[in-house]
Amino acid sequence: MTHEAQAGAATRLIIRPFAIQDEAAVVELWKDCDLIRPWNDPARDIRRKLAVRPDLFLVGVLDGQVVACVMAGYEGHRGWLNYLAVAPEHRRHGYARAMVAEAEKLLRKEGCPKINLQVRNTNQAVLEFYRRLGYSVDEVVSMGKRLVKDDA
Repeated sequence: MTHEAQAGAATRLIIRPFAIQDEAAVVELWKDCDLIRPWNDPARDIRRKLAVRPDLFLVGVLDGQVVACVMAGYEGHRGWLNYLAVAPEHRRHGYARAMVAEAEKLLRKEGCPKINLQVRNTNQAVLEFYRRLGYSVDEVVSMGKRLVKDDA
C-alpha cells in the first residue's frame, strides 16, 4: 500500500508503511518535532509498534526522505493516533492532513467506529489542527499507568 498526496504544484508525498530502515529518520523527525520525552524510549516505541499492527505505522516520503509519520492503532473498540509528525521545514503543505486521512482510511477499513488521540493541553496549534479535521475535545479525563519504565 502506498498513497500519494498531492501537495503543491508538483510535490507528491508518498505514504507507505514504516520499514525498519526508516527508524533513524523517524527518530530524528520525532526529535525535530519535540515529540520525544525521557519516559518514552523512541527505539522501544518503534519495536513495540512493529509487534502490534505494524501496517498502521505510516511514513510520508518526499524525494526519498522521510518527512512525516503517524502511528495508528486499533484494538477492536477504539482507534488511536500517536506520533503524528511533519518535519518543520515541510509544514503547511497538507502533509499532516494527508497522513491523518490515510490513517483514518485504514482504521475505517478495519471497522473502527471512533478515533482517540492525546495532545498536550499547551499545544494550541495542534489542537486547532485536529479541530479543523473534525476532531473535538471529549469530556473525559485521560489517565495512564506506566507498566514499563523506559528511562532506566
